Amino acid sequence: GDIVLIGSYDTHLYALDARTGKERWKVKTDGQVHATPTVVDGTIYFGGCDEQFRGVRLADGKVLFTVTLDANTGSSAVVDGTRAYLGTYNNDVVAIDLKARKIAWRYQDPDRQFPFNSSPALAGGRVIIGGRDKSIHAIDAATGKGAWKFATRARVDSSPTIAGGRVFVGSSDGKLYVLDAQTGAKRWEYTVGDALTASPAIAGGRLVIGAQDGRIYCFG
Repeated sequence: GDIVLIGSYDTHLYALDARTGKERWKVKTDGQVHATPTVVDGTIYFGGCDEQFRGVRLADGKVLFTVTLDANTGSSAVVDGTRAYLGTYNNDVVAIDLKARKIAWRYQDPDRQFPFNSSPALAGGRVIIGGRDKSIHAIDAATGKGAWKFATRARVDSSPTIAGGRVFVGSSDGKLYVLDAQTGAKRWEYTVGDALTASPAIAGGRLVIGAQDGRIYCFG
């Protein structure tokens, strides 16, 4: 609508009037709010650095519920139906049952445990997210079991974007990867040469992503 939502390192989530920039309301948390809030049907969902996941009413900023994550997070939640999914700094990806207001499952890689700073995307009943274990993970959204994993050569803080059955995601190894969303098989890659921690944007048949070499790249 006409509200701009933004989390702050001063421990608040702010709602600003989009036209004037004036504050409508703010919500105090007990830690930095790094993640971008997700809005579905008038409710805002976000986690932060106080180990809490919140549901907040968009209209007036009233906190509707909190769920304890037992971990800080900088990952933005993706919401599908009655579940929210996000990564944490406690080396796991969590699914939150928004109706029961509790953790539905936790996923940890059985081989290596590193934080998930990336924000997940959903495709074909799977949660797809980058990890600081240098891999992209696909997790069954219903059960929390691993479906496939694709290894890169450096941590993956880039948040994946999915289009046409393919996963587009950057890695700090300096490459943009394009994977099959169902199998994790690599379709193609492009070497930028410097870390890609930004998230790809897709529109009009083009993909745009910024790199830490100070350039923005556009692919047809």
